[in-house]
Amino acid sequence: MGERERYEPGTFSWVELTTTDQDAAKAFYSGLFGWQARDMPMGEGAYYSMMQLEGRDVAAIAAQPSQQREAGVPALWNSYVTVASADETAARAGELGANVHAPPFDVTQAGRMAVIADPQGAYVMIWEPREHIGAGLVNAPGALVWNELQSPALDDSAAFYKGLFGWKIEDAPGMNERYLSIKNGEANNGGMRELTPGAPPSWLVYFGTEDIEAGMARAQELGATVLMGPIDIQIAKFAVVQDPQGAVFALYAGQLEP
Repeated sequence: MGERERYEPGTFSWVELTTTDQDAAKAFYSGLFGWQARDMPMGEGAYYSMMQLEGRDVAAIAAQPSQQREAGVPALWNSYVTVASADETAARAGELGANVHAPPFDVTQAGRMAVIADPQGAYVMIWEPREHIGAGLVNAPGALVWNELQSPALDDSAAFYKGLFGWKIEDAPGMNERYLSIKNGEANNGGMRELTPGAPPSWLVYFGTEDIEAGMARAQELGATVLMGPIDIQIAKFAVVQDPQGAVFALYAGQLEP
């Protein structure tokens, strides 16, 4: 079980669901993972739901921004990477060919962030922590365990993220299909794989579960659709699931990082 008090720059540290039905999504994920919501008012009746497990923040659920809804963007999970400076990282992303979709801005006293679309079109958030470090618990059942990029151009994606975060990205040995492993320093920090035909470039969020078959069954009972799996990768089994509002995530049961 990985309790966290801080994150090294370059580490995935937070995930956030933006959804078309916030209350229904809270009920779904609470039923699936045992999360408890701590709703934080954001003005004009809006609130940001900090989802907790064992008293520690593990993720957030928020209403989809109106501009996304109007553009027909589906509900989705956002991945955040901790950085030393949101402003410097956003500027570097632009130099490397990314679209800085939302320039750096303060999130009250919690931190400073920016939204980036990488050169292949996958969105990633950068997070300069202040009062909020990100998840207080990772690598445990019901918590974030992995982040995985689906890219139409793996080598180009690897070059971009190496330049942006200083990640070490290498081909993982013994795989049937090409898979790139990411290290931030000496720590495992996610992976990259070829884009599934018909899917948009994106970062897929994985959550831990005790038993993959039981987790899939419970998700279906709560109204989700299993898109793929279970798939056995020797050290674990995983499945890709779409929640009732359309957001895609993965369940993972097996060997976990510290």
